[in-house]
Amino acid sequence: MITDTHTHLYSDQFDEDRETMMKRAKEAGVSRFFIPAIDSSYTQRMLDLEEKYPYDVYLMMGLHPTSVKENYLDELAHVREWIDKKDFYAIGEIGIDLYWDKSFLVQQQEAFRTQIQWAKEKKLPIVIHCRDAFDEIFEVLETEKGDDLNGIFHCFTGTKEQAEKAISYNMKLGIGGVATFKNGKIDKFLNEIDLKHIVLETDAPYLAPTPYRGKRNETSYITNVVDKLVDIYQLSFNEIAEITTQNSKEVFGV
Repeated sequence: MITDTHTHLYSDQFDEDRETMMKRAKEAGVSRFFIPAIDSSYTQRMLDLEEKYPYDVYLMMGLHPTSVKENYLDELAHVREWIDKKDFYAIGEIGIDLYWDKSFLVQQQEAFRTQIQWAKEKKLPIVIHCRDAFDEIFEVLETEKGDDLNGIFHCFTGTKEQAEKAISYNMKLGIGGVATFKNGKIDKFLNEIDLKHIVLETDAPYLAPTPYRGKRNETSYITNVVDKLVDIYQLSFNEIAEITTQNSKEVFGV
């Protein structure tokens, strides 16, 4: 059994073939799909997805940092409203992204911190989005860390030192297609990180692994990530699948 801890199955890129794409994923051995939120414009699509696949998908709720704009307080109110009226499996994806736009850094930091505090209040894990913002993310985590905070550093692309720091904050590392890239870098040190700290993800429809790089990603391609970890950790395919799924259960509680 394989767990995809991060897949945007509600993306309009899957509107033409979602059913067959899900079938391919299940045939590949994936039986758990964790669905991150972006902002209020996707909420209904997420709820529709859960209704259609009630035994397969597990929803998160949160405000993605690239959706932190002038109306971010309204968006945060939307998150709060939903976590108060429905059960979710994580607050995510949340964090800081300085790749596209640095002008909302202060608001991103506020939104990140606020949602971490909500996660602690609701006893939920967080799923972190970090792009060009490790220092800024760690600065917030340093003030919020504790036994009541845990989660996943989604699409981890940092250094070994940053990996160790993330783990010190009770975070698992979300490993996906980047691990298969020639210039992905993380494959150079992952064997020094205990597998108990690793979970699998695709971030579909983004970041397709080699040999699909540049194409639409989908959950069935997670087997290419498993194959890469087989090489890195010198364990069997089934062992990688089993251990990383167990790690995901530790995070999400299911």
